[in-house]
Amino acid sequence: MADPRLTCARNNSYYMEKLTTKEEEVLTYVWQLNRPCGPRDVVECYPEPRPHVNTVATSFQSLEKKGYLTHENRGRGFAYSPVVTRAAYGRRTLGKVIDHFFAGSYLSVVSAFVKDRHVSKEELDRLLRELQDNH
Repeated sequence: MADPRLTCARNNSYYMEKLTTKEEEVLTYVWQLNRPCGPRDVVECYPEPRPHVNTVATSFQSLEKKGYLTHENRGRGFAYSPVVTRAAYGRRTLGKVIDHFFAGSYLSVVSAFVKDRHVSKEELDRLLRELQDNH
């Protein structure tokens, strides 16, 4: 069942509360670890100079409050796991960019990439095949 904190009443899709840059960074490390983890585990992922564990722990609490992480007891602490997948977060983030900068038009996005030569003819052909297969 969907987490009610993430359900958008407007269209019954998932709403994800906006993350700070630091929260997004911590969540990215949680996804990279690909296992239940705690703030100390994430601190070890950072290059030097690493943030203090309390700083990362604050981000964990905020991410849990916003519905991105859940926890279970692990010894004297907690093991956190992501509620939201990296792919789902990426789709939602991309969707917001498209809505904001391209008036919700995916065609405008693809056209912009084609005009700037970031998409090859082969990639467009593959995209067209996917569209035909899925519709």
